[in-house]
Parts: sequence; structure tokens; C-alpha cells
Amino acid sequence: MSGIAIRIDDADLRRAGHALDALVRDADRAHDLMDEIGAALVTSVQQRFQAGRSPDGDRWTPSRRAARTGGQTLVDRGHLRDSITHAADSRSARVGTNLIYARIHQLGGQIRARAGGALAIPLPDGGVALRKSVTLPARPYLGISADDREEIGDIIRERLRDALRRGEAGA
Repeated sequence: MSGIAIRIDDADLRRAGHALDALVRDADRAHDLMDEIGAALVTSVQQRFQAGRSPDGDRWTPSRRAARTGGQTLVDRGHLRDSITHAADSRSARVGTNLIYARIHQLGGQIRARAGGALAIPLPDGGVALRKSVTLPARPYLGISADDREEIGDIIRERLRDALRRGEAGA
């Protein structure tokens, strides 16, 4: 045969399959894999706060506070950004926050004053405007971007390579 040829040996495929099985069956290693994926996603979310962009790459609508002070949208004192954490088990990785106001920033929505009261909205001149309600635009920070998918794939491939190197591929 001249030119170029590609040979696929089913033993190589079986070995890779055994490595994947070993990775999934071993609860500690599966937990470590999910933990690494969760940590990578937390880093990605924190980078979104820095860039002011959604997982899709869209720029967040600037907040009035950020426009007024030259600060960053969703990063006043950094509480929301710094609250992003992850949890993992052998089957999943979860990324999120326990802050009660996180949802309105992620999804957007209307905030209404309580029982006949008014919301005090800070104005650039230092005064306040009283409103019955305000609408916040969605500024998604949680989600899986195309870069995240690529990073997750890289993490999984590296774990498989490690399993193959350790000889966990079976016979």
C-alpha cells in the first residue's frame, strides 16, 4: 500500500473503553473529576464578572451605578462574584451562589416596593428617587460557554490519559 493509511486497532478502543469505565466506576476519581470541572467553572464565572459578559459572550447592560462611578456592573463590593462556589459528587458538579439577590441579576425581573411603600433609587446628584417598582435587565453570569465546554473536554481527556498511563485500561 502506498501513500498513507490509518489503522484502527480494536484493542486500542477496548483499552480506552476500559479506562473510561474505570474512571466512572471509581467513585473517588469520579468525584475528583467533577470537583475539577466545578472549580474550572467557578473560575470561568469569576472571569465573566471581570469581563462583564454572559456565558454567550454578550456584554451586560451597564448598571447606572457602574456608569456613574466608573465601576463594574454586578461588582460593587464583589459579594456576588465572591459568593460563587461549587459542589461535586461522583456524578455531577454544581456551580452557584446562596445569595438571595443572585437570581434577579441572573434572570432579570421587576422589584416591587413592599405594601404601599417605595423603593429609594440613588441618583447621580446624591438624592434619591422614590419608585413603586424597578425593572432590572438579565445579566447572566452562570452558564456553560463554548470555552467552558472545551475546558471540560480537556479535563476529561487528561483524566483518561492519566487512567491509560496508570494501566487501568484492563487487558
